[in-house]
Amino acid sequence: MGFISLRGVTKRYGKVTAVDRLSLEIEKGEFHTLLGPSGCGKTTTLRMIAGLEELTDGELFINERCVYSASKAVHVPAPDRGVGLIFQSYALWPHMTVYHNIAFGLKERKVPKDKIRATVMGILEKLQMTGYEGRYPSELSGGEQQRVAIARMVVTEPPAFLMDEPLSNLDAKLRMRLRSELKRLHNESGATTVYVTHDQVEALTLSNRVTVMRLGLLQQDASPAELYNRPSNLFVADFMGNPQINRIDGHLTGANGERIFESGDGLFRMPLEGLETDVEPGREVALVTHPEWLETSVVPLEGAREMNVYTVLMAGCETLIFLHAEGQTLATREQGQSDLQPDQKVWVRVRHFNLYDSASEELLSVGGTGSSC
Repeated sequence: MGFISLRGVTKRYGKVTAVDRLSLEIEKGEFHTLLGPSGCGKTTTLRMIAGLEELTDGELFINERCVYSASKAVHVPAPDRGVGLIFQSYALWPHMTVYHNIAFGLKERKVPKDKIRATVMGILEKLQMTGYEGRYPSELSGGEQQRVAIARMVVTEPPAFLMDEPLSNLDAKLRMRLRSELKRLHNESGATTVYVTHDQVEALTLSNRVTVMRLGLLQQDASPAELYNRPSNLFVADFMGNPQINRIDGHLTGANGERIFESGDGLFRMPLEGLETDVEPGREVALVTHPEWLETSVVPLEGAREMNVYTVLMAGCETLIFLHAEGQTLATREQGQSDLQPDQKVWVRVRHFNLYDSASEELLSVGGTGSSC
């Protein structure tokens, strides 16, 4: 049993099912992210773990203790579950200083004053907030308020941290900085962290494990590397792409063990090398690649398709290049800065790919001559 265990958890609001029979094991000390688009059920799941929402059905365990069971009539109140919670809104007390906001939970536990002061000042130093203890929330920036909210949760040393999109209101540069602080705090505390976000980059950079959800249903529960390299279905593949994946629809031909992919427009034809598992010919499939799994060249390559450069986006240490040919647009990512120009002719070849069934949208096989990330 994981440190947090969800068994057939369901949550309905009238006729709407927000979470549908979710079973999930979150291990002790793990940084586990619930990822998905708005309305997928990730925040509802977090709120059920916290005790802010009752389950319609199923059971929930924290540290091997049943905290909710619809069938057994067990319901442990939120304050008694031993979890700390950070909301998307900072939820600081406006009439209290930074010091007293952070110290509040320790005072409620009757911790001695000298220990409270040492603990509060220590966490402020870790979060680079020394000197802010006398300020009020209205005197802080958004990032500073969020760090105070983080400190208020961490200072009571709960065995589990629950975080509901805590960085979504911050600018990109500050989000990156606070990600590193959150990850370090998690590693130092050893607490189990459940983190909700719709940002796939945030999920990949922070997590030991990620659960992708859609319309209340679990789509895939895996490590960040597996999610990126081997998405279990087309929804996960598309959601994890940044920029979005390249999808080429077509069908398979071939005989005697050879498999050839032909795009629906007939313009893209390539032998499928290195298939992990064989896929029968005649099947309608979607061939999916990340931008960095494509190889581009200004001279013809064997098995490559001729395309034209549509636009070039330099992004510092890498360049995103969008290619176009007769209704098909592909994105490729190159390290460094590219000399390619719009409308220039290039040849593009697939080095690595995932193959999906067009009807079920489930992963069929992985292949290619190059390696994935």
